Amino acid sequence: MPTIFTHPAVPLALGLGLTRKIISGRLLVAGMALSALPDLDVIAFRFDIPYAAALGHRGFSHSLAFAGAAALCLACAAPLLGTSFRRAFPFLFLSMASHGLLDAFTNGGSGIALLWPFSAERYFAPIQVIEVAPISVSRFFSARGAQVLLSELRWIWAPCAAVLLIRGAALAGRRLTRTRQDR
Repeated sequence: MPTIFTHPAVPLALGLGLTRKIISGRLLVAGMALSALPDLDVIAFRFDIPYAAALGHRGFSHSLAFAGAAALCLACAAPLLGTSFRRAFPFLFLSMASHGLLDAFTNGGSGIALLWPFSAERYFAPIQVIEVAPISVSRFFSARGAQVLLSELRWIWAPCAAVLLIRGAALAGRRLTRTRQDR
């Protein structure tokens, strides 16, 4: 799994790329929080729930169905998020669904129950380029943790930043064109 610091990168890039006119600040924060929510399933270890069980780590909480249900619940509070249901639901769904999809690109674990409850099968992406993060805090603050963060910078943060830079350049170009046309 990518770290809790990196899962919010996708909704952050998506929200900033769409601009505040479309994604309110509150909606952006909600999307970032939802993107990290599936990893609360690590509590299953405390209850001796097996990793591969539906309630285990990377199980139902990483599924598209769970992302849809959570997004639906939170989108019903769209006015509190400073937006409409029509804008909130897809953004929140993509924010939370990105968690399982990013985890599928990691090189460890037992895969993602992406299609739960329709299938208990665990899936990986065709390529696993992201270093899997250690679950324990002590192992995170080690050489292994640094390796994970570098992997996340390369495969998640850099592409998100590149998309934002391209989007920013496009927006700046449009503004410049409008300003010249107004003269």
